[in-house]
Amino acid sequence: YFRQASLVLDPERTEIRRNSEWSDPLGARGMIQLAARYTVARMMERDDFSKRYKAGVPISVHEFLYPLMQGYDSVALRSDLELGGTDQKFNLLVGRELQREYGQEPQCILTMPLLEGLDGVEKMSKSKGNYVGITDAPDEMFGKLMSISDELMWKYFTLLSFRPMAEIERLREECAAGRNPRDAKVELGLEIVERFHGRAAAQAALETFEARFRRGALPEQMPEHDFEGAPAQIVPLLRHCGLATSNAEALRAIAQGGVRVDGRKIEDRALELPAGEYVLQVGKRRFARLRLH
Repeated sequence: YFRQASLVLDPERTEIRRNSEWSDPLGARGMIQLAARYTVARMMERDDFSKRYKAGVPISVHEFLYPLMQGYDSVALRSDLELGGTDQKFNLLVGRELQREYGQEPQCILTMPLLEGLDGVEKMSKSKGNYVGITDAPDEMFGKLMSISDELMWKYFTLLSFRPMAEIERLREECAAGRNPRDAKVELGLEIVERFHGRAAAQAALETFEARFRRGALPEQMPEHDFEGAPAQIVPLLRHCGLATSNAEALRAIAQGGVRVDGRKIEDRALELPAGEYVLQVGKRRFARLRLH
């Protein structure tokens, strides 16, 4: 965790704590005492709880515990300021109230806009698979950024780029006047990759992207996997090669036309491959070399 945090935070001024330090010692007695410091009425002020209650949708008791435990983090750390996405506003405010209950000065809160993921619909989330990871390899990071829509690109510029807003607006006006939005997206991709991997890696990622997607070249390096048990169906092979995290994800990729074997689009979800060596591909950026025995 510290290594990843140090990519965006100054290691000399950063301290990482695990909330198990103070949540585990609470025990049953401590949890009851903590719960006694917040009312159900206040909890129901949370928008999604209120809507679900009115709609008759069940709310489990453990769902009330999450904002309480997050709020208790602020108490344990004697927090002065807590940052979070706009979707965390209620939980951040719970922290303020609990600090008052424990005789502390309530923290200030700072909320940030949510960033939609690569799908342009859901917020960026590793669990949804629509994310750009700060530890992604340069080629993967650049390729993911090039896959976002032209419209979403401007929000990425606003929230992620270090360029002055005036420069971003000028770039947007140029695209509106006829400049290819792809040029702007390349500039964004280069900036982000350079931030985490350096200028040389960013330029190399651009060259790899150009070769792969404009000229149809395969990546020079890709993960290699062996699988015993030929013939084997395509779905478990995709999972074995790390190209899908579940059968459902593999089947969805096939249904969407995103799976290729040696460059050939696969439509048969029950396809069996005989023994041999194959290049499996999911989407535009994910490849694996498979030796099937």
